[in-house]
Amino acid sequence: MTNVASFTIQHHRCLDPAGKVVSALPSFAEDGTTLPSLYREMVRLRRFDAKAVVLQRTGRLGTYAVALGQEAIPIGVASAMRPDDILLPSYRDGGALMWRGVTMEELLLYWGGDERGSDFSASREDFPFSVPVASHCLHAVGVAYAMKQRHEPRVAVCMIGDGATSNGAFYEAINCAGVWQVPVVFVISNNQWAISVPRTAQTASATLAQKAIAAGLPGMQVDGNDVIAVREGMEQALERARQGEGASVIEALTYRLGDHTTADDASRYRDPDALKAAWVEEPIARLRAFLVEAGSWSEADEKKLIGEVDSEIEGAVERYLATPPQPVEAMFDFLYAELPRSLQGQRQAAIDAASGGDHG
Repeated sequence: MTNVASFTIQHHRCLDPAGKVVSALPSFAEDGTTLPSLYREMVRLRRFDAKAVVLQRTGRLGTYAVALGQEAIPIGVASAMRPDDILLPSYRDGGALMWRGVTMEELLLYWGGDERGSDFSASREDFPFSVPVASHCLHAVGVAYAMKQRHEPRVAVCMIGDGATSNGAFYEAINCAGVWQVPVVFVISNNQWAISVPRTAQTASATLAQKAIAAGLPGMQVDGNDVIAVREGMEQALERARQGEGASVIEALTYRLGDHTTADDASRYRDPDALKAAWVEEPIARLRAFLVEAGSWSEADEKKLIGEVDSEIEGAVERYLATPPQPVEAMFDFLYAELPRSLQGQRQAAIDAASGGDHG
């Protein structure tokens, strides 16, 4: 027999769980400003998530998906992107949207059931959350194809979970991305769980990054709890796409420390010892340990950050709760350029019902 092809998947880490440097740091990690800004955003995301859970538990928000333990991935990914790139997030990637200018108030509106939350005041071309699993992988390839046709030096970034890589839409998307050589980066947040299904029961692949190989794409694995490694891997993949070299797949290894959503109870299926071990790996304490050791962060800095972030969150919550609901006819007004006759009567009946009038 003759070996006709061979492949290697590399794993990249810059900081170990104790915040110690284990490989050469990229230049952005040594400029004195970038890492504190990344740390700030991870803390901001974690505290926003915690507040959103409180709102959900008290009936003031719908079902919510937290990023607890995964904060390094959305922040590392978004911080590597340019403003004119396009983000296609999954439902756990609110931190990436916030980095790109989407407000907390807008995110709360969305999770509160108000679609005005998807009408972003910034990053207007970024896509809203994709709750269906993997369907937006196909959208990302379409976006990237348009960029290529227009000769734009932009990149589409599609964020998915590990469970999405078991969906046919993912395979179709990476296959088309490989054939068409389009500028798209697929980022897999491998948090080890697709709701209650463990990663080992989803796929027999040794890594998720290697699924890129069948499509002719490079795949790499990064420590998803190391924001430096995530950002560095993203920068490389984005630059490759801008140079016309096509798509990439990045698998970011992490662990979902919280429930799948506020509608889930992970204690029913998750080993508490595994959860305890995963907390040792979490990204915020890791980067804080590095910054403190480098003299770039102090207890006073931490206290100031918490105060600023909490004040920002409370202001966003107040504005969200004070937002008047949309009128009932809004459910009809944004589906068609001209409302069909068959729905005109229903629209009026809804208005009459809401106002207490005769809708018979």
